[in-house]
Amino acid sequence: MRAVRYHQYGGVETLVVEQVPDPHPGPGEIRVRVAAAGVNPVDWKVRSGAVREVLPVDLPAIPGREAVGVVDETGAGVRGVSVGDRVFGLGGVTGATAELAVLSAWAHAPAAWTDEEAAGAALASVTAMGGLRALGPLRGRTLLIEGAAGGVGSAAVEIAVARGATVIGTASERNHAFLTSLGAVPTTYGTGLAERLAALAPDGVDIALDTAASGSLADLVAVVGDPARVSTIADHANAQRLGVWLTNAENDSTLLAEAGELGREGRYTPRVERTYPLEQIAAAHTYAERGHTRGKVVVRL
Repeated sequence: MRAVRYHQYGGVETLVVEQVPDPHPGPGEIRVRVAAAGVNPVDWKVRSGAVREVLPVDLPAIPGREAVGVVDETGAGVRGVSVGDRVFGLGGVTGATAELAVLSAWAHAPAAWTDEEAAGAALASVTAMGGLRALGPLRGRTLLIEGAAGGVGSAAVEIAVARGATVIGTASERNHAFLTSLGAVPTTYGTGLAERLAALAPDGVDIALDTAASGSLADLVAVVGDPARVSTIADHANAQRLGVWLTNAENDSTLLAEAGELGREGRYTPRVERTYPLEQIAAAHTYAERGHTRGKVVVRL
């Protein structure tokens, strides 16, 4: 099969497209013929070697943790999915940016989602749902999402709105119309946030989710008044110090199925900012590394 690989840690120049052996699923896993794969911060952080102490990989490695495709092989013990089904899901830290990928968590992809949308759904939705779940029930509560226009942030907005929350999202002004289209009340981040929130939510903000790790975690605690009502999926450095919830993405098929159901109901559509062909994987990683994306970056197989 064709796949993207890097043979050493480093910059985007290490990424090459080459022929590699086909993978096969183990017990409880499936293999898909990949239509598209998502590009996420973890991909370039692992590729660069920046997180090798906590997420070491065997080299050469195939970047990518999430994909959408048609099932073409199933491992022992797999139930509820058949060869030919179109699914989206998650594999290991590496392995998805290839013609064939092994997934350990998956759900049926809604027919309404394009391959590009489904490719960007898995990691964003489980990460968002994990961060939201830590905050308890959402219905009737006012939720602040820091970094609401990014891949995880935009998923969290739609999922929280679908679950009955009033959502205020921070983003740069160029993304305010985008946040409004998702159902959030937009505002800018940074200095003066508390004053802006007082005007937007005179009854107060109940809970907050940080997806940006912009150094604002202490401010979010001050806004809601209790560290137990703040969660972060990004600011590992400050979460323990401040006593807020820190959640990590889990390969959870139940959460993926919930995201897929919201998609079938028309209440969650994964947002894709840019799509690249496989041969332009270096450009996709370069764009993703710059940050400030509006939705996801996806590679089309």
